[in-house]
Amino acid sequence: MRKVLLALLVIAAAAPGAARDRQVLPTATPVGKPESCIPLRNIRQSHVRNDHVIDFEMNGGKVYRTTLPGGCPGLGFEESFSYQTSLSQLCSADIITVLRSPGVMRGPSCGLGPFQPVTLAKRPRR
Repeated sequence: MRKVLLALLVIAAAAPGAARDRQVLPTATPVGKPESCIPLRNIRQSHVRNDHVIDFEMNGGKVYRTTLPGGCPGLGFEESFSYQTSLSQLCSADIITVLRSPGVMRGPSCGLGPFQPVTLAKRPRR
């Protein structure tokens, strides 16, 4: 009985992160060819969509979507990552590292994919 209760508690504790990782992605319509790099100085903010997808919003409103080829465990839950580059660009060959809270501990490191320029569908107002 205790083993069953413990298993249920573990499943319940994991459920919020699992639900967050399955969130609905905004529909993205490709607009142009994928690019291998984007300039760091033009990145306004990033939006982690799940363990596989990050949208980079650029100054001027352009959006690039990258799909991580192998995914990145915990990225969708933590919604936070770091990267290091010696260039003035973030490239598909670069590696990101999931930042885990509390205390911003380092999690898994994963490779980025090409940066596809997209137009995101507008969310309906509620």
